[in-house]
Amino acid sequence: MKISDLNTGQLEKAASMLKAMAHPMRIAILNFLENGDKLTVTEIHELLKIEQSTTSHHLGILKDKGILSSKRDGKNTYYFLKHNDISHIVECIGKCACH
Repeated sequence: MKISDLNTGQLEKAASMLKAMAHPMRIAILNFLENGDKLTVTEIHELLKIEQSTTSHHLGILKDKGILSSKRDGKNTYYFLKHNDISHIVECIGKCACH
């Protein structure tokens, strides 16, 4: 699919998703989840070494914009990429940042 194939609504949604991703902590979260991994808020906040409430805030933004999904299992909620193709964006950002 090419950008020219997207209608105005799809372009606006894509821009909204990219804006939500455009934060160092959120890119790090996506990086942790890029291989199809499912992690809890606690696991993510320990990996990021930031407050759990801050982690929850970032996860909420990513979920609200359709980037992440979550599944409750007992008392834990697991977060994962809603679309596996998002991992390609994270990979591309990583490669571009190295040049």
